[in-house]
Amino acid sequence: MSTARIVITTGANSGIGLATALEVARRDMHSVATVRSAAKADLVKEAAAEAGVGVETAILDVTDRVGCAELIERYEPWGIVNNAGFSASGAVEDVGDDEVAVILETMVAAPIRLARLAIPHMRRAGSGRIVNVSSIYGFTTTPLTGWYQASKHAIEGVSDALRAEVAADGIKVVLIQPGGIRTGIWDEFQGEVSARAGSRYAGAYGRLTGFTRGFEPIMRSPEQVAKVIANALTSSHPRARYLVGPDAHAIAVLEPLSVTSVRDRLSRLILGL
Repeated sequence: MSTARIVITTGANSGIGLATALEVARRDMHSVATVRSAAKADLVKEAAAEAGVGVETAILDVTDRVGCAELIERYEPWGIVNNAGFSASGAVEDVGDDEVAVILETMVAAPIRLARLAIPHMRRAGSGRIVNVSSIYGFTTTPLTGWYQASKHAIEGVSDALRAEVAADGIKVVLIQPGGIRTGIWDEFQGEVSARAGSRYAGAYGRLTGFTRGFEPIMRSPEQVAKVIANALTSSHPRARYLVGPDAHAIAVLEPLSVTSVRDRLSRLILGL
C-alpha cells in the first residue's frame, strides 16, 4: 500500500464523490473511493484512467455497520470524506417511517459511524481529517425537502460537537456546504417527484421542479466542490465550514436577516401551497 496519506471518499461513483476521489489523487494522496457495486467501481476506474490518476476502489454500503468497521480497519485512513447520500425529496406528509429511517441512517448515522471508527487510528497518528459534505440546506429550510434538510441540520450539529471533542488530538472536522450543484441528484429528484404523482402536493412538486431548473445556469460543477474539499484536506488550518456557490453565499447572508413569517409566505407563494 502507498505510504501517502489515505483518504476515503464515500459515494464516489459519480458527482461530487467521483470528482473528489480524482482530485484527492491529484493532490498526491492515496485515494480510496467507496461504491456500492462492482459495476460502479468500474466507472471509477475508467474515470481515473481517463484522468491519469490512481484511485483504489472498495465496495461499501455505508449503512452496513460490519462493512464500515472492516473498511476502516483495513485502511486506517488519515482522512474521510463523507459524501454518500441522495436527494430525499418529499413533503413531510408523503415520507413514511421506512424512508425516514433510510435517510437518517445513510446521511447522519453512517458518516458519523465512519468518523467514530477512524478516530482512534487518527489519534494514534497524531492528525486526521473528517470532511462531511453537508449542504446549504444545513443552514436553511424550505418546503418539500424537509427530511433531506433534517439530515443536513443533524450532520452539522454532530460535526460541530465532534470538532471540539477531537481538536486536541490534531483531528480537524470540516463541513462543506454546497448550493446547487450539477449532479445526478437532480435526476433522483425527478424520479422521486414522479413516484409521488398522487400526492396532494403534486402541483407544488411541479413548481419546485421548474423553480430548480431556473437556477441551473448558476449551479457549480462537482469539480469545483471537489477542489474546495481537497483544499480543506490539505490546508494546515482548515475552516470549520466552506460555502460553495453564489446561491450558498447569498442564502448564508440573507437567512439571518429574514423574517420567518415572510419567508414562509414567499415559499408558499412560489410553490402554490
